[in-house]
Amino acid sequence: MTTDAATAATRWSGSATTRRLVFAAVALLIALLVYSRVLYHMGLQWYASEDYSHGFLIAPLALYFAWERQPQLKRLPIEPSWWGVLPLALGSLTLAIGRLGVELMNMRVSFILTLMGLVLLLFGRRIFRVLLFPLCFLLLMVPLPQSLVNVVAFPLQLVAADWAVNLLYYVRIPALREGNIIHLPNTTLFVAEACSGLRSLMALITLGVVFAYFFRKSWSERIIIVLSAIPIAIVVNAARVAITGVLTYRFGEQAAAGLVHEFQGLTTFGAAFLLLLTEAWLLERLWPQAWRPKRRARIAP
Repeated sequence: MTTDAATAATRWSGSATTRRLVFAAVALLIALLVYSRVLYHMGLQWYASEDYSHGFLIAPLALYFAWERQPQLKRLPIEPSWWGVLPLALGSLTLAIGRLGVELMNMRVSFILTLMGLVLLLFGRRIFRVLLFPLCFLLLMVPLPQSLVNVVAFPLQLVAADWAVNLLYYVRIPALREGNIIHLPNTTLFVAEACSGLRSLMALITLGVVFAYFFRKSWSERIIIVLSAIPIAIVVNAARVAITGVLTYRFGEQAAAGLVHEFQGLTTFGAAFLLLLTEAWLLERLWPQAWRPKRRARIAP
């Protein structure tokens, strides 16, 4: 064991470190109490809205990502940094703005900023860098504000309706788009906000981040996979709307509602994830050397 590693191990096993860990646990408990109502109502939104039901998985995954870094953390010394005051102050300011403006997203993001500040303040910059990804991953559990959803969802509705009409043309089904409304010979389809694809987009981005983290070691490939989840979700959602149009045209409105509609959503999301896996496979096949991280040569002792 090197001198630095031995020093780090000593610091982690000493009584001073134990006191710091206890103090960190108390600080975390106080933060949870301060943000208890914020976290409670965020959990209620996860439960009530299918768009954000994946939020229940984010915190356990973030804890796993942090626990997986345990061997690396033990090699680092605890060096408290006053730089942690900055994210703590920013978190407090964001919380105050959120409470004054009744803006839920600000209050929820302030909790993550507070966690970042506590880690940086109590454990130092090097440990903070190791835990930065799990901390940033927590941002995926924060639901988007409805004002932003309204801005994003409607263009997605228009794109889904437009692309679905083009797909219906290819299968020789007459269709006419009027905004986010698709007119068929026997009925009319309304591409509502729930059909905008925002739900599958958020879930697929989260799934893409988890998949890229576990199965890809190159950061360039991880970024490509996560970013590609956006066009994949949009294309697959347009295909789902088109399939709904085909079923409605051939068999009536009842054929594209109820359990059939829910099963169709699960199937198209599975297809989106399959496209994500296919993309990762193609990247590895086409550029095998470009996407593999370089290994450092080991020097024999």
